[in-house]
Amino acid sequence: MEKYFESVDCKNIKEILYNSVKKFSDNIAFVIKHKKDKENIEYEKVTYKKLLEDVNSFGTKLYELGLKGKRIAIVGRNRYEWVVAHLANLLGNIVSIPLDKELQVDELESCLERSKADVVVFDEKYTENIKTIEKNNKTNLTKYICMTKLEGYDNFWDLKTDGENLIKQGNTEFIDCKIDNDKMAILLFTSGTTSKSKAVMLSQYNVASNVYAMLLVEDIRSTDHNLAFLPFHHIFGSTCMIVMIAVGAQTSFPDGLRYVAQNLKEYEISIFVGVPLLVEAIYKNIEKEIDKKGKTKLINKAKKISNFLLKIGIDVRRKLFKEVIVALGGKMRFIISGGAPLDKKVAQGFNELGIDLVQGYGLTETAPVISAENFKKRKFGSIGVPMGNVELEIVNKDENGVGEIRVKGPNVMLGYYENEEATKQVLKDGWFYTGDLAYIDKDGYIFLTGRQKDMIVLKNGKKVFPDELETLIKRVDLVKECIVYGMPDEKDKNDVKISVKVVYDKQVAEEKYPGKTEEELKKIMWEKIKEINKTFPPYKYIKNMIFTDEELIKTTTQKVKRNEEIKRILG
Repeated sequence: MEKYFESVDCKNIKEILYNSVKKFSDNIAFVIKHKKDKENIEYEKVTYKKLLEDVNSFGTKLYELGLKGKRIAIVGRNRYEWVVAHLANLLGNIVSIPLDKELQVDELESCLERSKADVVVFDEKYTENIKTIEKNNKTNLTKYICMTKLEGYDNFWDLKTDGENLIKQGNTEFIDCKIDNDKMAILLFTSGTTSKSKAVMLSQYNVASNVYAMLLVEDIRSTDHNLAFLPFHHIFGSTCMIVMIAVGAQTSFPDGLRYVAQNLKEYEISIFVGVPLLVEAIYKNIEKEIDKKGKTKLINKAKKISNFLLKIGIDVRRKLFKEVIVALGGKMRFIISGGAPLDKKVAQGFNELGIDLVQGYGLTETAPVISAENFKKRKFGSIGVPMGNVELEIVNKDENGVGEIRVKGPNVMLGYYENEEATKQVLKDGWFYTGDLAYIDKDGYIFLTGRQKDMIVLKNGKKVFPDELETLIKRVDLVKECIVYGMPDEKDKNDVKISVKVVYDKQVAEEKYPGKTEEELKKIMWEKIKEINKTFPPYKYIKNMIFTDEELIKTTTQKVKRNEEIKRILG
């Protein structure tokens, strides 16, 4: 296994947390913002020692409430109470069920039913949904714990205080709990409607082995300050939270999507983990600011000089582009992008500015990281190389070497909960079949081409991968987001014509094309599409376009729900 950095090979989350408390006891683990009004803001800093005390206190009370060996769901925004509840579950062999806070009440209820959750720890913001579920009485829930004080409910902070007192009285049952590394510890629902979403069973070893593999190759430091933007109910978000704990880094919580840029500066963030949509948006803003100041030519010239110097071992990027880095808070040095393919122009752009950006790839079923770039192995546009403890193969290749990714390793899930048929479809002879299509180049780098189910197959047998076209279309300044799909051909019902739905950026339209009507903007966009078409063989040409300012249907991690969006388009 390749090893560029030191990492402790822990077998479960309890070992990870205790090891970090031993090494980084007085390091700040989490920053909690208390905002009474615009002028009155306080920042509470929680050390690693205090984090463990809070986890043990809350967990001890959960045991006293008879919840040992039970299942606890968590519904809420990324916040400190979420972290402590999840860690208390894991350190006490309680099954943790992180649920998407944005689910409609019936979907949330269905997840609580299907997972057989005994308790729900919830954010006060979602009280109405919880009250509806409580009133319906269809679930297995026996207790409802609010993250703050709320009339009629137990609350997190009082229970934690009760737990502290129990520990003082000598109750160590929770603290002494022995972890079963290989049993189901986390139950996670894949994105999609509840009728289609599958519940993934992960063990503590699945997650711990992935954390260990990542920290051997990725440059994440105990001095880093991370912004927990990715939702914790998503495996990428919760595993990254454990990664930051394992390395002794500091984590703050964002105020919401609109405030990310502000929070990067406020907390002087040095490491950011995000999905391509957000990473690309941050880069577009950088470009926009450079353009506004009339410095585009200057910056491009400086990049050429910097790239030349880099080749001869002189790195002046962070000095040369200090102004850009200051606009991101001044400390930003490392970005990890995952969840979908990232435009290689953006990856290259960040790296040229002196901010290391790596792209990774994984799934909920693999806890999550399968492969990633790192500072030694990077090729723009690729998803890097497999993690050191993951075996990866491309099977059923076509004439271009494109085939399905299958993997084997300690991070592969136990299976889908109460769904043997679906488990058998993806787990065969110890291999997990991802459903993602890719090829490996001569240097061993993996390049995603798209999802097997998203691939458009034309009447002549030719294959079109939407991701490939979308990447180029997204580079057009007018484009906020887009989706490429196959529309039934009215002339030949057995064939499809490649189509695109473009959501245009109103702000860019006003700035770059003032006074233009939507119809005029559409014509400008269509000319750009025709230019993109020329870079592809004719069978990949886009022949139809929908132009709108209506956002695409997305998950809470800002991934486009392709099937739902196409259904909406095609009616």
